[in-house]
Amino acid sequence: MAIPRGVAPEKFRTDNGIVWEKSNELVPYPIALSRMEETVREIRANGAQERIWLLEHPSLFTAGTSAKEADLFNPRGYPTYPAGRGGQWTYHGPGQRVAYLMMDLSHPHGPVPERDLRAYVSFLEQWIIATLARLGVKGERREGRVGVWVVDARTGEEAKIAALGVRVTRWVSWHGISINVDPDLSAFDGIVPCGIKEFGVTSLRKLGVTASMEQVDAILVEEWDRLIAT
Repeated sequence: MAIPRGVAPEKFRTDNGIVWEKSNELVPYPIALSRMEETVREIRANGAQERIWLLEHPSLFTAGTSAKEADLFNPRGYPTYPAGRGGQWTYHGPGQRVAYLMMDLSHPHGPVPERDLRAYVSFLEQWIIATLARLGVKGERREGRVGVWVVDARTGEEAKIAALGVRVTRWVSWHGISINVDPDLSAFDGIVPCGIKEFGVTSLRKLGVTASMEQVDAILVEEWDRLIAT
């Protein structure tokens, strides 16, 4: 699938064989999915370089393999797409940093042993938590709930600030993480996010953090480097 100019990712860094890319305009989901599939094939067949792709999507909902139709309301009529990753319904939209990682898990990555999916997912969660900590936000794991959660000190309310969904094809991973920087949180009302009704969603902006997307990106890169070296 051809990628329009502006949407096409631009390489901004290569380190330890990993190419870091960023798209400066909103990336339609089918384009992102097609490109991830192509990259995974190239890594498997030709040993192509691994990639971390930073982007934002237009407003849409994606369904993981466990998604339930009853958890989709969609009053605004956003496009919906099957994602093929694990998990349930997720919202993506402007103001949310998405990082898609295409990694060959048949090789170790820092503290992540080869072919250890559980350790890889834990590493991604720690990456998010470390990035949030740099911004003064305490992110936490919750037993039985995928993603990263925070407690708003002003209200005492617990909410999800980052989602995680991974698919692995012959030990090459794709999909990845999303962090709510400053999205329209009311858009999440169109689904039961990740199938969890008891808790809401939040963002850095709602928590009073005014970091720009560029600042978040810079911290993501720095914390990746730090964690992968441990």
